[in-house]
Amino acid sequence: MSESTAAQSPVSLVLHADDKASWPLVKKPHPPFYFGGFAACAANFFTHPLDLLKVRLQTMKGATANHGLAHVVKSVYRGQGLLGFYDGISAAVLRQMTYSMARFATYETLKKQLSNDDGSLPFYRMAFAGVVAGAVGGICGTPADIVLVRLQNDGSLPVEQRRNYKNAFDGLFRITREDGPRGLFKGAVPNVSRAMLMTGAQLVSYDGFKQLLLSSPYFEEGMPLHFSASFLAGFVATTITSPFDVVKTRVMNAGPASPYKNLFQAMVLIAREEGPLALYKGWTPAFVRMAPQTILTFIFLEQFRNLYWDRHALKNKVRYE
Repeated sequence: MSESTAAQSPVSLVLHADDKASWPLVKKPHPPFYFGGFAACAANFFTHPLDLLKVRLQTMKGATANHGLAHVVKSVYRGQGLLGFYDGISAAVLRQMTYSMARFATYETLKKQLSNDDGSLPFYRMAFAGVVAGAVGGICGTPADIVLVRLQNDGSLPVEQRRNYKNAFDGLFRITREDGPRGLFKGAVPNVSRAMLMTGAQLVSYDGFKQLLLSSPYFEEGMPLHFSASFLAGFVATTITSPFDVVKTRVMNAGPASPYKNLFQAMVLIAREEGPLALYKGWTPAFVRMAPQTILTFIFLEQFRNLYWDRHALKNKVRYE
């Protein structure tokens, strides 16, 4: 760097700062709807093995029903190696790009529509937005969810019972051919019910915890706030949705002769035959997965939003209120 350039740098910085100070104040624009899906996909690459272990635990019955997490980890590694922990990753990505994208987009849109003129949003409206967004996401994501559950559980079945889907799209095609279009929405009721609870618990509690922590003297906008709020949201979401998650997994993995007729009957049957705690099978791997999944999803989402807002501000020469 030349001496003249070095001498001009402080002046340039001051002028640049003065220019920014003169930019008009505006409200932050609404980020693109697909950020939620992209954030969930990015997080999913880190947490997919934990989701696979959760599914294997939830589908164990009979003599293997009491096998713990360590046994399942050993079984997957011995049978398929390290890549076995990423069985169904194509379906997982497809699920996030349908389920997560739809629920985040719907939730953010409803929040914007239901907010007061001053930008505040009462909790009951926030909860309503979360439940509706969960229903939309659950419907959109059910086909990919069915393929995901089957791909993840295939390795634990005897060779002659395996479906051997090549990837997510092969699974969708074969389900449509073998079970008809309705087969793509098998287990839609427990899945949508779980998605409504999940979105209501996860997204709403994240916003709620974020506001609560910001009102304390210990937090300000930034990574520690996002981490803490998302960790608490993951705990709440895992506990509330666990019974629905078990039922959803059982129904989607069942063959044509499924013993489960509806959501309530499935819950009663599982609790009666295996005990009430069976509805919380896989809670530990579910939380171990949900906590980092929730944390990473919201951290990625917040970073995507900040980058978008920063670029928008520089491009349009505006400041935010």
